[in-house]
Amino acid sequence: MQTTDTISVPEIHCDHCKTSIEGALNPLDGITEATVDVQDASVTVTFDPALIDRRALVGAIEDQGYEVPS
Repeated sequence: MQTTDTISVPEIHCDHCKTSIEGALNPLDGITEATVDVQDASVTVTFDPALIDRRALVGAIEDQGYEVPS
């Protein structure tokens, strides 16, 4: 069963941010699609919660140098 979650990342402001975050998330097991919306400063991720959880998604974003507010 797929789940879609939108994560706010206020530091997103350019195409480099988009490429960096999408490049970190999309290859992960369990992710169907990760899309960054630069204007909304958010990441929408469709994933299988049996394979990956929100904490891992946030961790992958933070590993790219972006802060994710709780």
